[in-house]
Amino acid sequence: MTRPTARARTTLPPVRYRIITASLLTVAALYFLVPVYWLVVSTTKNSAELFGTFGFWFAGHPDPLGHLADVLTYDHGIYARWFANSLLYAGIGAVCATLLSAAAGYALAKFPFPGREAVFNLVLAGVLIPGTALALPLYFLFSAMGLADTYWAVLIPSVVSPFGVYLCRIYAAAAVPDSLLEAARIDGAGEARIFAGLGLRLMTPALVTVFLFQFVHIWNNYFLPLVMLSDSDLYPIQLGLTSWTGYADRQPVLYQYTVGGAFLSVVPLMVLMTVLQRYWRAGLTEGSVKA
Repeated sequence: MTRPTARARTTLPPVRYRIITASLLTVAALYFLVPVYWLVVSTTKNSAELFGTFGFWFAGHPDPLGHLADVLTYDHGIYARWFANSLLYAGIGAVCATLLSAAAGYALAKFPFPGREAVFNLVLAGVLIPGTALALPLYFLFSAMGLADTYWAVLIPSVVSPFGVYLCRIYAAAAVPDSLLEAARIDGAGEARIFAGLGLRLMTPALVTVFLFQFVHIWNNYFLPLVMLSDSDLYPIQLGLTSWTGYADRQPVLYQYTVGGAFLSVVPLMVLMTVLQRYWRAGLTEGSVKA
């Protein structure tokens, strides 16, 4: 009788491996989906039912549309303004950050120049610095420029993404062939046209990743608007919901509005993830064909 080799002894049977993998993925899915389920259930309740009924089941007479309508109409529709502010900050900030990251990453990957690695190392250092450490210096800078408590105080810092530059540099080096760029130059195309016509197309999966990461980061950003803004009309959703929570002890109905507003705030992220995931699939498929 032959003894199993060391490799055979350490390899799990296929069925057992699939069961363990499925179990771990199920636990991870529950970990992320249970809070979403609680949020959906809580949206159907009023303030009294939030604390007087079982948290993971619906109220006796759920009215989610009515409760969400109350959120949108409270205080002359201030939540709708916060929602629009968040779309403005996250949308413009993510688009500009993606384009700047693409240009910087492409340049660092495809154009050799003195000090290129030093510049890239500075970008890596920017990835390691937390945003909260820069909030106060940015506030002093924007205050001196007269831009504090304006849309620009949140928009301008949002267009900078060191992680986006890093990712675009790595992806451009791997996905944009030098031979293709040389062929375009021989045909008489300028560098701007090559970047817009070839570079951006080949870097699409990386650009989608940068855009989504930056959009989610800006959408969920709390500390920078807290430092920069004092006018409630300029608040994004996260800061506005926090202000409601601060008054909820005196106005209990704000607990209900905060839960409803939190539910509405995650809808754009879910839609964005659903719409953009096909670009990731296309990028993965393209990479497998090239390999």
